Amino acid sequence: MSELSNADRESGTVFAPKFDDKGLISAVALDASSREVLMLAFMDAEALARTRETGLAHFHSRSRGRLWMKGETSGHVLNVEEIRVDCDQDALVLLVRPEGPACHTGETSCFYRRLDGERLIRIE
Repeated sequence: MSELSNADRESGTVFAPKFDDKGLISAVALDASSREVLMLAFMDAEALARTRETGLAHFHSRSRGRLWMKGETSGHVLNVEEIRVDCDQDALVLLVRPEGPACHTGETSCFYRRLDGERLIRIE
């Protein structure tokens, strides 16, 4: 496929994700019901394709250096209801139905603390 113009990428109907120089795109998982931000991860082309094929969130694990399905060991999968694409197609929002906590720590969301000066305070 030929390179899209910025106008086509920003206003057109062609899905042409813009991966970074490492082949990754940011993906924010958002609870489809509560709209709570659950996690931020990265997808490569394979993770995006597997997510679209299966309806389950797949990511590129930078620490493992491989494709990773959220919940592959914990069983806490993210069922993807919708994928939203930002204006210049370099970030995604996944509207999901989580089956269990999204964070590897057991928290519902990875964003369970807020910054207060130089300290992190748990959000209750």
